[in-house]
Amino acid sequence: MKKLIIAVLLFGVVVSFAGGFYAGQTYGYVPPIRGVTNLEENQPEDVDFSLFWEAWRVIQEKYVGLEPLDYRAMVHGAIQGMVKSLGDPYTTFMTPEDTKIFLEDISGSFSGVGIEIGIRDDTLQVIAPLEGTPAARVGLRAGDHIVQIDKDTATADLTVDQAVSLIRGPEGTKVTLTILRDGWDEPRDFEIERAVINIPSLQWEMKDGVVYVKIFQFSEKLRDDFRDLQRDAFQSSDKIVLDLRNNPGGFLHVAVDIAGWFLQRGDVVVIEDYGSAADQEVHKASGSARLYDHKVVVLINEGTASASEILAGALRDNRGTLLIGQKSFGKGSVQEIKELEDKSSLKITIAQWLTPKGNRIGGEGLEPDIVVEKSEEDFNEGRDPQLDRAIEAVKNL
Repeated sequence: MKKLIIAVLLFGVVVSFAGGFYAGQTYGYVPPIRGVTNLEENQPEDVDFSLFWEAWRVIQEKYVGLEPLDYRAMVHGAIQGMVKSLGDPYTTFMTPEDTKIFLEDISGSFSGVGIEIGIRDDTLQVIAPLEGTPAARVGLRAGDHIVQIDKDTATADLTVDQAVSLIRGPEGTKVTLTILRDGWDEPRDFEIERAVINIPSLQWEMKDGVVYVKIFQFSEKLRDDFRDLQRDAFQSSDKIVLDLRNNPGGFLHVAVDIAGWFLQRGDVVVIEDYGSAADQEVHKASGSARLYDHKVVVLINEGTASASEILAGALRDNRGTLLIGQKSFGKGSVQEIKELEDKSSLKITIAQWLTPKGNRIGGEGLEPDIVVEKSEEDFNEGRDPQLDRAIEAVKNL
């Protein structure tokens, strides 16, 4: 099985944190079920599957509607209900059509609005608007609640993948997101024109003798761009502010690679927990550790998710790096794509991320060591008290 580990998908057009792909056989028409048959031999002993088949048979024999029964849709609906009962927003069922779109999106370029979305507290939220994208330009922020899509589709019962399929679309077309933000009395509509999303991996500048590095995503390009900083920036000062705010993540191996600049070889970066202490994969730093002696603080907020949480947690657990800002999002799980017989698929959570000290990231997030809020007035006036506090802190180390 080919397994692609992605700590978070980018651009808010699809959301995927890990994928495994298995080529199965296809089938078409699902025939009527005539009795309680075809039960798996490995079914749990305390589960009576005959209840399901009894309900199926009653529907088949008694239901009268405007259209004939669609057995394939019934099977898909049953699977969707089973998956929803898990209570995990990242474990989802995708129809063959949704699966095709999903695989196209993670394999190439696409157009969208430039947000990472997820479900927290049973509501669809913006994890992070990405730099320079249509979503960022219209003013969407991390933590915004998406109430409706195109004014007529409520998001309360949508999965993340269903919401993604509604938000994505061809370049130049528009989508309206109805947003409720903390502190607002009523939702507001944001009309956004979709575009091809091209996000830089990072940017940097000198601020008052401190190297300020903003990482936008953990893409493959980041590895080379960060290596260039060794020549261009890190020779100028031994004080670094690493800004991971509104960074929804990227590839796990890139996060481990970046951690290797700051940690000693062999230091634990993240633990991949498959359900027990005996079933864990430990990812360790293997880089040059050239920045180990540099003074570092890290900026985080509610848009800091997945791979960026992995890096922030690794730096704090291993070298006591201060985290400044607001609590991170708390996306710390690994998903695998399992293709089913009719080309539908399950995106299923197979592991959880733990920080080097064994703290769970998923659902918990990282609490900052120094809490600094950013007010509405700060946004409107272009002030950044979080960055100001980080520069002050690193200069005093």
